[in-house]
Amino acid sequence: MGSVKPEIHVLGLSIKTFGLFFALNFACWGLLAARRLRELGKPTDWAYEMVTVALIGGLVGARGYYLLQNHDSLSLGDIFGGSGLIWYGGLLGGVVAVLIWARRRDFVSLDLLDIAGPCLALGYAIGRIGCQVSGDGDYGKAWNGPWAMGYPHGTVPTAPGETVHPTPIYETLTMGLLAFVLWQLRDRVRPGALFALYLVGSGLERFLVEFLRRNEAVLLGLTAAQLEALSLLVIGTVWVTVLVRRHGGLMLPPGERPVRAAADGRAQLHAA
Repeated sequence: MGSVKPEIHVLGLSIKTFGLFFALNFACWGLLAARRLRELGKPTDWAYEMVTVALIGGLVGARGYYLLQNHDSLSLGDIFGGSGLIWYGGLLGGVVAVLIWARRRDFVSLDLLDIAGPCLALGYAIGRIGCQVSGDGDYGKAWNGPWAMGYPHGTVPTAPGETVHPTPIYETLTMGLLAFVLWQLRDRVRPGALFALYLVGSGLERFLVEFLRRNEAVLLGLTAAQLEALSLLVIGTVWVTVLVRRHGGLMLPPGERPVRAAADGRAQLHAA
């Protein structure tokens, strides 16, 4: 049986563990973005601006998408309550907010998208740790396999004695691995390829894990999240295909790969 802790108490204050990891998600990808901006010779302060606008846009988008999906059963209290956040709504809201910010900074570019790839993957992985610890209902279908878990004391509890697929753990491991791979590839692939690979990897991961989760099908036996993930997967696959056909591959030739100078972290190009 799994052990969950929806909240912790510090100095007499009750802190929601999901909210704690939600904040940690933004802090970590902000640090990662700052490092990449430094490598690219851009102001690291931009990372904190990006985190701020992405947080605001993400919260508005995640909450708005939840209200849109559940408008038939909402009360006034639900509209102004704190629960109900949907990842894809948050992703859309965050992207729109960051693009507005980037336009003001004259930084609407493939570099911006490629920074977002590993950051989004890392943030998602950390966020799913929050889902696991709080037991917020993002677990899978009933199962009694060797690593099955129960969440009887979670925010959204399972039935007493019931065990399920711990899908938040699956997603944390998968998306954490994706973030690591994308980060390792950041100076080796062509501009735009990193974000395209993020779309492929994240779309495929969510599409597959939904077969183990409890979400209801909405079309052709697929859940809403699967349809959204399939869209990302298709867009990413088309993007990768275009890059491969245009350049003969995703990898940069060794002579065109940036080298990060040790002194100031700025990226410079090898002379061809």
